[in-house]
Parts: sequence; structure tokens; C-alpha cells
Amino acid sequence: MIRRITEAVEGFLKKLGVKTLDLYMFKSFLGPFIMTFAIVTFILMMQFLWLYIDELVNKGLTFSIIAQFMAWGSCTLIPYALPLATLLASIMTMGTLGENSELLSMKAAGISLQRIIRPLSYIAVVIVVAAFFASNNLIPIAYNNIYTLREDITNTKEEIKIPVGIFYDGIDGYTLRIGSRDDDKLMHNIMIYNHTKESGNNDLTLADSGRISITPDKQGLLITLYNGVNYKEDNKRTYQDTSLSMQQIKFAFQQITVPLKNYAFSKSDKGKYGNEVMAKNIGQLRKDRDSLTHANDSSITFHTHHAMHGDWLGHQDQLDTARNKGYKKAFKAEELYKWKNHEDKVNAWSQAYGALNTEMVNYGFYNAQIYQTAYPLRRTIIETYRKFTLSLACLIFFFIGAPIGAIVRKGGLGTPAIISILFFVLYWVVDISGKKLANDGAISPFIGAFISTIVLAPLAAFLTWKSTQDSTMFNPETFVKNIKSFFQRLFSKAKRIQYRIKKEEELKAAQEE
Repeated sequence: MIRRITEAVEGFLKKLGVKTLDLYMFKSFLGPFIMTFAIVTFILMMQFLWLYIDELVNKGLTFSIIAQFMAWGSCTLIPYALPLATLLASIMTMGTLGENSELLSMKAAGISLQRIIRPLSYIAVVIVVAAFFASNNLIPIAYNNIYTLREDITNTKEEIKIPVGIFYDGIDGYTLRIGSRDDDKLMHNIMIYNHTKESGNNDLTLADSGRISITPDKQGLLITLYNGVNYKEDNKRTYQDTSLSMQQIKFAFQQITVPLKNYAFSKSDKGKYGNEVMAKNIGQLRKDRDSLTHANDSSITFHTHHAMHGDWLGHQDQLDTARNKGYKKAFKAEELYKWKNHEDKVNAWSQAYGALNTEMVNYGFYNAQIYQTAYPLRRTIIETYRKFTLSLACLIFFFIGAPIGAIVRKGGLGTPAIISILFFVLYWVVDISGKKLANDGAISPFIGAFISTIVLAPLAAFLTWKSTQDSTMFNPETFVKNIKSFFQRLFSKAKRIQYRIKKEEELKAAQEE
């Protein structure tokens, strides 16, 4: 499949008159990129499935429902799979060219590294554009559907599996117990308590054997019993008559139909979670941002005004010399902490303590009220910025991977995979930490959304510059050589210090003589 896609793209580019070198670079990159994207998506999908496997099993879900859940779940993993695939594919492509001496041959022919990477840069631009549209159009729809499917699956009850030898109350209104079950799924020694009338254990059915099955539409449970008896008490005691009447009915064959609810998967409205932040595109987020900004500013203005003009700051005018000039009851600093008696002092301190507690409670209330509008606003702003971070991450990872591949000159999945994981873990930790700090208000939403770009962009620029200088910074021989040179300089410096100390001791001894 990968070969067919590559050949189709190659044929299309030939029709456009693309040069042979560019076609070769396109072909060298597209194969590893499609392969690595599929592998990374599959690995992340297995981790996603492991998280929700408990919600999927024993629900009687069809293959189509599980396939939809997995498909929409894989779409939500694009922000992690696409940058990692771009990084790994770029390292593999340039590393393979270097390992096979093709990169060296191109340079010997007078082709610069910038010219070699240029066609790959065009592909990177296409990936950036595709990543933006995926982040803005596909991923919100995926989150909306995955939230809806997950709730529908959670509301679906597990399939009825009655254990042997214990009382089972998984069926609403009934408690069942079976003694044994043979290979033909025929149950023996069946006991059924009917609690639908909520009047206690006054309706009991005993049967020698029977079968239990669910109707095809999963709307009812059909219980077929053989050779049994039903005991039923009325429990209608009055003040005059306290006796109980019991009805006993023997039967050779009986069927009981129990209505079931939520045992069949029911798909709800797709737009149910359309108001979630993750399920909105840029246009919707901008509208929410305007309304939330207005609500947050109104909340801050209201609470600030209430705090400044509340009862516990009722004497603020006395502290304003511009407003109370000539006012007889103006605040006089020289009379502060002067009391007529001890009782006035105690009352003053008590009032001050009470006012302080009131102020602390009010500030806590204001903080909680403002948080209700500030937190959704921060999340909306962050998600607006993050529509662009996926595209930037793909671009930066390309300019990290291509130079590293040209420097390391190792193809395959070994060395490139290790290097890619290290850089991706750095990106993931910084990105998640920045998002959390921004949501909490510790840093601004802009910094929280673009902090991974701020950290990795200088690194990409540095690696690109080193690759254009034919650096061997990642060459193992260079590492060994640098380590040997470091220790040689260290030992030579130690010898010089030892020699100087020896000479100073000899000079001191000569002076003493």
C-alpha cells in the first residue's frame, strides 16, 4: 500500500515536471513517513485502547461500534503521532542517504545540503498545512464523537452472566441463584426472587431446570423454567386480620419475560458535546473568547467595586486627604493606638479581628466567583493558540530531524528511533507542563501554548546550522576523540601543577640551607 501511494505521488510529480533529484528525495521521504506515521499511530492507539478496555468488554458491542471508537480515538492522537512521525521519517531519510554515501556523493557533485533538503522542505510545508486543517477541522469532530461514544458505551450495561452458586442481582427487580450449569447451558436448581413490587421476599419461584436468553433486540430477558413451583404471599394484614395468605402454583413449563433497559447499545446525538472546548474550531473558540472576556471583565469590575465600597471598607474616605480636607472627622494619625481604658482597647482589637476575618472570607468568595469565568477563558485562549502549535511542532521537528540525520548518517529504525523518542519526550513534557501551568493561571496562555516551540526552535536552528557546516558532533569517533582530549588536557594540567609544587619545595629548601 505504501509503495502504491509513493508511486502515485511520484507519477503525479513527474507530470508536473519535477526534477529527478527532487523526485528521488520525495520518494525517499514519503515511504518512511507513511510507515512511521502508521506505526506510531498504532502504538499510541494500543495505549489508548488499554485505558478504555474495561469500558468496552462485556457490553455486547458490535465490531462497527468498536471500530468507530478506535477510529475517532486515533484521530485525537494526531497531535502526538504526526510530529513524531515527521521527526522519525526525516532522521531516517537523511540518515539512510548518509549511511549509503549518497549524501557524500551529492555534496561531491557540488550540491549543497540546503539544495538537498529543499524538496523535503516542500513536503514539510504540506505536512504543516495538513496538520493545521486536521487540528482545526478533524480533531474537534473526533473529540465530539469520542465523548459521545464513550458516554453511550458507559451507559450500556454489561451482558448478563449469572454465576453458579451465588445470588445474582444484576437484573433490575430480580435476584437469581442457580445450582449448576451443564455443557448444554441448561441450568439446574433455579431460585428466582421477584422484587418488582418492592414488598420484600414474598414472591419466590423454584424450578428443577431452565434456560435464560435475551431477545434479539436486547429489550427483554426470556426465562424458561421446567418442573417448578411458585410461592407468593399477599402481605395484606389489617388491624382486625393479621393472618397471611400464601399462593402455591406448581408448573411443568413456565416462561417469564423480564423487560431490560440499557442492555442494548443506543447511539445518541452526535452534537451532544459540541460545547466542549476540545470539540470547537477556531471560529467557535473566538466567539466563546469574546463572550467569556466580557463576562470575566464584568465579574472583576463588580467584585472590585463591591470590595472597595463594602461595609468593611466603609471609612476609606477618611484616609483620602484630597477628599476630606477640612473634614472634622478626618483620620488623625497621632491618636492611633491611644485608648481611654483597657476595655476600649479590647473592643477595638476585637472589631479589627472581625473585620479582618470578614475581609478574608470576602476575598475567598471573590476569588471563587472570578475563577468561574477566568478558568474557561484561559482554556479557550489556550485551545485557540494550540490550533497552531501542531503545525509548528511538525515544522520544528523536521528541521531537527533532517540535520540530525545528515550528521549521524545512520538509517533504519534503530538510532533514529532512540533519538526521536528523546526529543519527543522533551517536547511532550514541556508542552503538557506549559498547558497545565497556563490553565492554572501561573503563566500566560500564550507562553503556555507556545513554550514547546520556544524551547525547541533554537535547538532546530542550531542543528540546522551545524549540519550546513558538516559538523560531526554526533559521530561516535568524535565523542571518543573529545573525551580523550579532555582527559589528556586534565592530566597535563595536573602534571604542570605537580611540577610547579615540586619546584617551589626545592626552592624553599634551598633558601633554608
